[in-house]
Amino acid sequence: MARLKVKYTEEIAPALFKQFGYKSTMQVPKIDKIIVNVGCGEARENPKVLDAVARDLGAITGQKAVITKAKKSIANFKLREGMPVGCKVTLRGDKMWEFLDRLFNVALPRVRDFRGINPNAFDGRGNYALGIKEQLIFPEIEYDKIDKIRGMDIVICTTANTDEEAKALLTAVGAPFEK
Repeated sequence: MARLKVKYTEEIAPALFKQFGYKSTMQVPKIDKIIVNVGCGEARENPKVLDAVARDLGAITGQKAVITKAKKSIANFKLREGMPVGCKVTLRGDKMWEFLDRLFNVALPRVRDFRGINPNAFDGRGNYALGIKEQLIFPEIEYDKIDKIRGMDIVICTTANTDEEAKALLTAVGAPFEK
């Protein structure tokens, strides 16, 4: 079982239960899923780009990436409905906990001039969104084998009802929020 999951069940959940005064253990917020998304606009000219993006995402998350397609046609972007525009991975269970552990303890500290992640990036319903400028911060990616530096969006979905509860949960899990 993942190290962070054990810490959550043994330490974090009881502490949150006491802190917020819940009446049931089912009210304690937990991390539901993590979505890692890479948007890739140049995929309309060169479809092979998506293979490289999917390979990188697979190496980072340990799970096969799904190619996302455009929902609408946008003439200014020369985009038609159904064209491939990116890749995403949805992580749940042990893979999610392992990824979160690596993100907070290995990858984020490797960012240049890292002072912490933005504490205001909650959506009002207890979910946290985070953007990363380059995939090289993950140790699974080798600098020589990438064709281009790409960023990614990471969304951490929780069962918390408020941003305050979600922030307490992520802080307890080890999210490096800036002071």
